[in-house]
Amino acid sequence: MKDRHFTRRSFMNRSAALAGPAMLAATALPLAAADSESATARKLKVVCVGGHPDDPESGGAGTLARYTAAGHSVTILYLTRGERGIRDKSLDEAARIRSAECEAACKIMGAKPLFFGQIDGATELNKAHVEAMTKLLAAESPDVLFTHWPIDTHMDHQVASLLTIRAWMALRKPQLYFFEVNSGSQTQGFLPNTYVDITPVLDKKKGALFAHVSQDGQGIWRQHHEIIAAWRGREAGVGAAEAFVHLSRESQAGKLPEV
Repeated sequence: MKDRHFTRRSFMNRSAALAGPAMLAATALPLAAADSESATARKLKVVCVGGHPDDPESGGAGTLARYTAAGHSVTILYLTRGERGIRDKSLDEAARIRSAECEAACKIMGAKPLFFGQIDGATELNKAHVEAMTKLLAAESPDVLFTHWPIDTHMDHQVASLLTIRAWMALRKPQLYFFEVNSGSQTQGFLPNTYVDITPVLDKKKGALFAHVSQDGQGIWRQHHEIIAAWRGREAGVGAAEAFVHLSRESQAGKLPEV
């Protein structure tokens, strides 16, 4: 998609034209798992990089669940284990609790969890970590790569995003998409150009968030992502949606491959 300036009306009209029909058609999921003879039917590798446990679930659990339901491989890479996320717990105790919650959430989505090994609240962006991220993602060899929008109020989210961007620049293979987390309060200046209808898998998104009991996942859903899913669904012309910014090396964007 070429960069343009839209009025609110033209943006909404273009969003509906771009995303609505694609999303409505996509609910049938004529993908590898459903149509092995399709010319485009191939198993994709998808990787989502998040700063903490519950971040990928907040921004993309529905989309990731759709990928796994269609027979594609999904890995979620958590930059940290959320070590500072539970009051009155040591870093090790919190890491154990939140890692178990990640595993439960990933089971609901059908994804594989991985942990990068940085510490919540003390993440770093440097040459060694860029090289480590590049090596790890090269081993995963994703076709589609998700991470945080880099303009975010949380430093750990920024670090996760920038490490992923640097690795993506080196690898050049994956298509890169940014997800939103609590837009307005955390994610800033997010203007999506890609939408995915998550209406058929909304319960899986809720379940993945609810798995993060220590973070009040039910509260996160009610206060933030139930509202966001409904709003993005309205923009896309469907019941509920997740929205992304596609950083494209090509001239067009707007639809996630195979979903």
